[in-house]
Amino acid sequence: MTTVEAEETTGLHGALSAPARSPEIPESADVYGWLVGSWTLEIALFKDGQCVERGMKGEVHFGWVLEGRAVQDVWIRPVRSERGPDMEKKYNTYGTTLRVWDPAIQAWRVTWVNPVSGVRNELVGRRVGKDIVQVGTGANGEPIRWNFTDITPDSFRWTGESLLPDGQTWRLEAEFRGTRVR
Repeated sequence: MTTVEAEETTGLHGALSAPARSPEIPESADVYGWLVGSWTLEIALFKDGQCVERGMKGEVHFGWVLEGRAVQDVWIRPVRSERGPDMEKKYNTYGTTLRVWDPAIQAWRVTWVNPVSGVRNELVGRRVGKDIVQVGTGANGEPIRWNFTDITPDSFRWTGESLLPDGQTWRLEAEFRGTRVR
């Protein structure tokens, strides 16, 4: 066994990753397991309802962690092959989401952290029909909603929205179209 192989089974990677969902999480509550794997992303950003950037590329990787009690991911924009030391922080994402099943509320507690920008968000995720809806509070304190829609085994649409001051209207801020890497 090489040092790298030993680290993957005994170090952080071995302690963090899990092969599957814990039996403590009912199959009916497994909202995020279908995401496990790697995905390419096509990204569009919006400001005041208008698209300001389209065609950006990204990647996201999902896996079961913590004995299968959580799903963790890493969202990367731009892709690793295009990253450099002098990147503008405006479009720089290298962050992680931890989604933990909470049987007390019958939903998933979702925490997003992007150390590049200093953003940290807290949401609660549930299946709503065929979609996954995650509602919470953004780093600036405003209500946010993140949705997985158009879900197939090999694709999804993820949207990030913020609630306008009228308390009823959601404004699109970002759209990520994911395609599974085979």
